[in-house]
Amino acid sequence: DRERPYGVLFAHGRRFDAYHVRFRDVARGGMRLVTPNNPEQYALESARHYDECYGLAYAQQLKNKDIPEGGSKAVNLIDTNGLSESGKHFVMRKSVKAFTDTILDLVVDTPETKENVVDLLGKKEVLYLGPDEQVLPEDINWIVQRAAKRGYETPNAFMSSKPRAGINHKEYGVTSEGVNVYLDVALRQALGINPTKESFTVKMTGGPDGDVAGNEIKILIREYGDNVKIVGIADHSGCAEDPDGLSHEELLRLVNNDLCISHFNTNKLGSDGVVHLADTDDGIKARNSMHNRLEADAFVPAGGRPNTINIHNYHSFLKKDGSPSAPLIVEGANLFVTAEARQALYDEAGVVIVKDSSANKGGVITSSYEICAAMMLSEDEFFANKGAIVDEVLAKLRGLAKMEAELLFREFDNYAGSLPNVSQIISNCINTTTDALSTALDVLSEEDRKELMPLFRAHLPKTLADLAFDRVHERVPEQYIKNAIASCLASKLVYKEGTKFIDAQPRDRLAAIALEYVNKEKEIARLKEALQEADMPEREKDAIIELLDAGGARTALSIY
Repeated sequence: DRERPYGVLFAHGRRFDAYHVRFRDVARGGMRLVTPNNPEQYALESARHYDECYGLAYAQQLKNKDIPEGGSKAVNLIDTNGLSESGKHFVMRKSVKAFTDTILDLVVDTPETKENVVDLLGKKEVLYLGPDEQVLPEDINWIVQRAAKRGYETPNAFMSSKPRAGINHKEYGVTSEGVNVYLDVALRQALGINPTKESFTVKMTGGPDGDVAGNEIKILIREYGDNVKIVGIADHSGCAEDPDGLSHEELLRLVNNDLCISHFNTNKLGSDGVVHLADTDDGIKARNSMHNRLEADAFVPAGGRPNTINIHNYHSFLKKDGSPSAPLIVEGANLFVTAEARQALYDEAGVVIVKDSSANKGGVITSSYEICAAMMLSEDEFFANKGAIVDEVLAKLRGLAKMEAELLFREFDNYAGSLPNVSQIISNCINTTTDALSTALDVLSEEDRKELMPLFRAHLPKTLADLAFDRVHERVPEQYIKNAIASCLASKLVYKEGTKFIDAQPRDRLAAIALEYVNKEKEIARLKEALQEADMPEREKDAIIELLDAGGARTALSIY
């Protein structure tokens, strides 16, 4: 019953096997390196290699709903057993290069590839990569340089998070900025806690030196100060626990110095606090069970392996009386909880879970904007305006996160079903509408398509649009522009009108209705402008404008 991917690439090389799975023609997703510690673990990882890549790519497809690129993922499984540290490093770098060359062989048209590649697709493929686990800056630089050498049309866009001309996810905390928006809305809507005024507790997986966890620690303290009590953190090195809340000062010291949780100064613990090191059996057991044992208002998995909580062990997250150790989970890490476990936790204990494809989409939004900037600006232009562009990207991703979070809980409150199901319904609605619009745009006249370009412009960070929007058609592939218009309109429509509005439309009319919706919005904008000049009491004027904002375009379509 699984959705069929748009494309699958498989590469076999010396000491590595690699998959790339994508769900749309234009797609983007990270490349991760998996290096099991022993032959037994390698065999296990090999058995689930494709399923993990598929699952990660599908999660990416769900979270990429707000951007032009569909979801994809590359998982490079590397056999480093029996190698020294230097040998392991060498093999990992060579595997990245070999897999990248394989992808370029298949997507770049050259006389050599045309002679040796059997092309049954018959059209240009547009793929973009990003760094994931164990990919280093030297890999990123090599991939971009190699793409240029091999003739990829937009080599700077082929790999995101470039050291100079990229937006480093860890440096700017882009994923965590989105995660925290969902946490904030969930605390208010699901638990009735105003985190800016009331105390609340959080437990986390992922270390202070990690991207998502480290930045989430900083953001929690920045936004809520003493109101937030982080009662437990677990990472590869161990865990630190304190029912009174771990010292903010000490946590920030670890974050700022890229130190894992085992470096937590025990003198900073409260009377009931403890640090367990993962260098003994007892320490490992304490670390592995921390996310289940400790009680908190919210659990934020911000690191850890996929399927940590699954259908076989989810009962461990429940207390003896059957209530959850945390009534709220906001998934900062991908696939930490399996779909079956999410549903069981909701059915049996009412756990509210904000799914990964919603909660941690800030990273993919940022990478998409980086791709646009790489295509539209020179490296020097980007670097000269980087500060303004990054600030605008952060504002954009927070805005998109808040729109989805509010829709999530609005539909969760109004309709039956668990929150992860609502999340998937939202993603599917946006993707369905995007696909319908993308097909419709293929046959739309050039003049009509030009009328829709303001949607793409409004989607971009203002500085980027001001600098280079006049270059779009000469520098950006037409497939990408088409997908950008479609995804911008689709997400705008679903976030405003909800999933039931989309579900109620005939599929063969969905694109036409969405396009007409744009025209009606323009009419509503003209009415609002005329109202501003009307001679009537401001209170009445504001009430009419509020009604027009709430349902004017939808009403104008005669769809109720």
